[in-house]
Amino acid sequence: MPFMDIQSGVIALVLLLVLFAVIGGRSGLLAIQAARKMTFYRLRRQREARGWQILGVSVLLLLLAILLPIYGLPIAYDYFPPTPVPTLTPTITIVPSITLSPTITLTPTITDTPLVTDTATASPTPFIPAAIEALFQSSITPNPKVVFSTLQFTTDSSAYPVTNPGTVFQNPVGHMYAIFTYDQMIPGSQWTALWFHEGTLIHYETKPWDGGTGGSGFTDWNPSPEQWIPGLFEVQIFVGEEFVGNGRFLVQGNPPTPAPTITPTFTRIPTHTLSPSSTPTPSRTPLPSLTPTITFVPASSKSPIVSSTTTP
Repeated sequence: MPFMDIQSGVIALVLLLVLFAVIGGRSGLLAIQAARKMTFYRLRRQREARGWQILGVSVLLLLLAILLPIYGLPIAYDYFPPTPVPTLTPTITIVPSITLSPTITLTPTITDTPLVTDTATASPTPFIPAAIEALFQSSITPNPKVVFSTLQFTTDSSAYPVTNPGTVFQNPVGHMYAIFTYDQMIPGSQWTALWFHEGTLIHYETKPWDGGTGGSGFTDWNPSPEQWIPGLFEVQIFVGEEFVGNGRFLVQGNPPTPAPTITPTFTRIPTHTLSPSSTPTPSRTPLPSLTPTITFVPASSKSPIVSSTTTP
């Protein structure tokens, strides 16, 4: 069942005060008019006095209806800051060291001391990480009396007064604005906004203050839809190194999943390599051998005749 926040309650109370003021004013005027028609002096005076009293109460109700949203709403936020459902605090997921630390099972005194509890062991004093502090650009000393209000969260716009503020948001969330009011701010002094999810830093901005000394401001975050993981979110505001304000909101429901991207894959087509065919080695052809044949002529000849024949 949806619950009514402080701002809605104040608006409803103002409407009721205006309604009672109108009804009372009308009743007072009718009583005065009726008294003037009465004959007896004492009764007429009593009726007129009663009518004027009703008119006075109506004027007070109308004045209260005007002052309540101007001064009552900031006072109500100071005493009753918007907080998420207590059962959804990060006390369950922030401290995995309770079960992983060997001292819990080895030391018998841990079960008798209140040191091992289900309370959050996160740092009780917010601080700026050294990596972000190294990005500071301003050399102006911040005003120690600067005042920041409790953060109000909305996805509509960064305008003030905040439209449709809330502490519980359903996925998909979209662009989130953390809106605040401030006073006694020095232009040019360094200011920082840290965004946490379940105690883990997920986004930040730090820069010299470019606004005025008083008014309203905001810090925002517009991530991709799948980055809005369900859980408790917290935004912390620092001026210089001093913590000046924070706010928490809850995200419920699973974020939309991004569309899968298709990566083309290359398939290698096997190629056939022709193996060289063997070429027969030519055989040597033997050369013909020459065998000389000598023929003797009878001695009657003057010179011998030599003839040669080739035998293959």
